[in-house]
Amino acid sequence: MEEDDLSPSAIQEIERGASEQLAGWAGRVAEYFKSKTAEVKELLITLAGTAESMGQRDLRYSAQFGEFTRQLEAIADLEDLGQVRTALVQKAADLKGCLDRMAAENREAVVQRKANVSQYESRLKEAETLVGKDGLTGLFNRRGMEQRIEAAIADKKPFCVVMLDLNRFKQVNDTHGHQVGDSLLTQFAQELSSNIRSADLAGRWGGDEFVLLFACDMEGARAQIERIEKWVFGEYSLPLGTGREPLKLEVRASVGVGEWRRGETSAQVIERADRDMYQKKKLAHKQHA
Repeated sequence: MEEDDLSPSAIQEIERGASEQLAGWAGRVAEYFKSKTAEVKELLITLAGTAESMGQRDLRYSAQFGEFTRQLEAIADLEDLGQVRTALVQKAADLKGCLDRMAAENREAVVQRKANVSQYESRLKEAETLVGKDGLTGLFNRRGMEQRIEAAIADKKPFCVVMLDLNRFKQVNDTHGHQVGDSLLTQFAQELSSNIRSADLAGRWGGDEFVLLFACDMEGARAQIERIEKWVFGEYSLPLGTGREPLKLEVRASVGVGEWRRGETSAQVIERADRDMYQKKKLAHKQHA
């Protein structure tokens, strides 16, 4: 059919149909972009809420995050998707920069906290060491030795506890004074620690009593006790003050030993060694009576 053959009414009908189709298409396009705009607005509002929440958690950046929140909410009101995209990209970059600075500062803070913790741990270990040492002799004190005996039990390897009590120490204090007595204890402790193996430990139990922890069975402990009686017991030279000759004193000790038995507590093995030591001490008193 030629165009000239169309009647005016037919042309109007075609134009009306085309207009309806164009209107329908335009409506669908408008709805599509409207839905996309709503999605973008929802995304921006979510980002704004996230920024605000992060700002509340880190007060140092609360002002910056608050500004991000306001800017993102303003972007959500834009109708031009091109403007929305441009503004959103810029604000996302700004937000990332702020987050990177926070992360860097947090890493620095973590490093500093680790350094502080390490320093505190060192101080704690020093304090624990001081608490576990005898102030006069420098040996482990009673508490320190008890802890190490407990550790030996946990290790479940053979060990022996040896108790030593200096003979007639009270007479030294009463006759020559506590300063001389302290000098005797200090020298005896030095000789004792110098004549045990590196695997063994020496401590001052209290007063004139000392304790040894031998990492061996009873046979090995008796061999070590013989070594101590030979090299530690004997004559000591104790200073009496300026212008006075040092006091020469023969030093002996009563020695008791207990070998740890599986299932036994630290108190039980210490008690057996202590009981053995006092029996030796009674025998020494009888011999010198």
